[in-house]
Amino acid sequence: MPVTTIDPNTALIVVDLQKGIVGLAPAEAIDQVVRNSRRLIDAFRRKQLPVVLVNVAGGAPGRTEQSRPRGELPADWADLLPELGQRPEDITVTKRTWGAFASTDIEQQLKGLGVTQVVVTGVATSIGVESTARQAYEAGFNVTLATDAMADLRPEAHEASIANIFPRMGETGTTDQIIALLDRA
Repeated sequence: MPVTTIDPNTALIVVDLQKGIVGLAPAEAIDQVVRNSRRLIDAFRRKQLPVVLVNVAGGAPGRTEQSRPRGELPADWADLLPELGQRPEDITVTKRTWGAFASTDIEQQLKGLGVTQVVVTGVATSIGVESTARQAYEAGFNVTLATDAMADLRPEAHEASIANIFPRMGETGTTDQIIALLDRA
């Protein structure tokens, strides 16, 4: 179902578009995610709405069945992609879990700005994006997911999140739909 509304005070959250993560997904999918995320960044900036750029610099300490990389990460692993055009006024959040709200002050920052809705983009759809959207929803924000501005390592995981999870915690729409709503606001 397409987006039905954008609140007057909505923030954009761009998840994990950083050097160490984007190389893990198919290049053509990442190119579209970066291009559409940048279009949304530009649209939010034109409306003087908050832009939140999230990177990940580690992981939760618990055990998992899947092995995780060990050792030191490359020095630029957590660097945000230059294509995002990061500005000093952007809110930058570094997380160490899948979702951007756990163990960070993003909720307080956004609520302090009077934000009532978030639009979420990034990678991976079923991990960082979905976890951030869940946490935003649980924190009381209206959530919109830009489905053509996200990608996953596994297409079936991407589709499962979009079809089964996202409609239960928010609204979905394309980059063009969201920008059109912003332009009308």
